[in-house]
Amino acid sequence: MIVAEKFTSADLALMPDDGKRREIIEGELYVSRAPGFEHQYTCTRLSRFLDEWNDQSALGVVVAAPGLVFAEDDDVIPDVIWISLERFEGSRDEAGHFVVAPDLIIEVLSPGKPNKELDRQTKLKLYSRRGVQEYWIVDWMAQQVEIYRRERGGLKQVVTLLLGDSIESTLLPGFSCTVRSLFFSLP
Repeated sequence: MIVAEKFTSADLALMPDDGKRREIIEGELYVSRAPGFEHQYTCTRLSRFLDEWNDQSALGVVVAAPGLVFAEDDDVIPDVIWISLERFEGSRDEAGHFVVAPDLIIEVLSPGKPNKELDRQTKLKLYSRRGVQEYWIVDWMAQQVEIYRRERGGLKQVVTLLLGDSIESTLLPGFSCTVRSLFFSLP
């Protein structure tokens, strides 16, 4: 019987710093190229809108592309997180990586079936298992946002928002931004 190698955070530390994003979920290594312009533009817009709301509400902390180490075999880099002040206290390890589930995780899809499956299936299961309260999957290609909320112990899709819709959340009282405002378009 051949046993597949399980990767850990220690293995990540030994890998080259070559611009590729490496994540481990349940010991399986996922490698992707650096995100493109549209992906990063959308991440920047999301961070900006959340940060502006958070400056007014003072309810938590917004972080882009943080290290999130749930366990040695669950080590990921979500695109954007928001963590409430209650969860923030004691949420990081000595290296500054988050070790507890943020309240909100946002992933912006990258092109390609493997990338979409990673965010829509593998990461959804991970974030659901680890206690994330809300998960947004932002698809700049289809120009839509899927919202998942914790219900009965897991993350369940509650809505898909289109260009004319606004994103709102009970986690973020008073937050609102239009889906259209997330995506790049020339004037």
